Amino acid sequence: MATSTSTSTSDRGALKADNVWLRRYRPDAADAPRRLVCFPHAGGAATFYRPVAHRFAPEVDVLALQYPGRQDRLREPCVDDIGTLADLVAEQLRGLPAAPTVFFGHSMGTVVAFETAWRLEQTGQGPDALVASGWRAPSLPLDEGVHRRDDAGVVAEIQALGGTDAALLADEEVLRMAMPAMRADYRAIESYAGDPDRRVSCPITAIVGDRDPKLDEASAGAWQRHTTAPFRLKVLPGGHFYLVERHAEVEAEIRAELDLWAVERS
Repeated sequence: MATSTSTSTSDRGALKADNVWLRRYRPDAADAPRRLVCFPHAGGAATFYRPVAHRFAPEVDVLALQYPGRQDRLREPCVDDIGTLADLVAEQLRGLPAAPTVFFGHSMGTVVAFETAWRLEQTGQGPDALVASGWRAPSLPLDEGVHRRDDAGVVAEIQALGGTDAALLADEEVLRMAMPAMRADYRAIESYAGDPDRRVSCPITAIVGDRDPKLDEASAGAWQRHTTAPFRLKVLPGGHFYLVERHAEVEAEIRAELDLWAVERS
């Protein structure tokens, strides 16, 4: 189970000791000159990005979001609205020191990252780039009614997408604790109606698995409508959770963005 993120004694990398939203799994990267902020998928948690933090350290400070209602935030009410969640996340990120920053979101996390980036840009604090993985553009909402299914129906959907340990889904106690967050996340993403005219000024790279049952290249390519900066589309082998097996290629894309903006700011 995840624990509260460690704090650094330096001003550059300091996080408030009581910050339950941001997790830093490699405190030795707190003073890194570049930052990656990771947004989990529906039903996911910050711990999904623990391996990413270790692979990027110590050159990149990786911060993973922990949404309410899961793991050590289990007793907190879940947030079932994307706009509200983005408001809360933006509030947490506004206090971070300036640094070349990339947002990475997977599945539901892509729209949370996008809406958070847009909010931060209104005060001149947006990220330098956004990597949108495994979800359609905000102008293409999708409601398959997963959040209205019974527990077995929600589990069946998650099993179909892969990416979740089957043993965990078979554990009744674990499932009972996780179900409220999974259902709330599906309600959030399925009720989300993105503004078709909303754009960010940072570049967007969209990545999709070539066998993703929920996303085709056209729907991923529609992210181009939501940026005034350059856009790239990358297709990798795999399904919805292609990034687990293809993490090296995904992380190469992220590193390229971080390297670019480190040079731009130097």
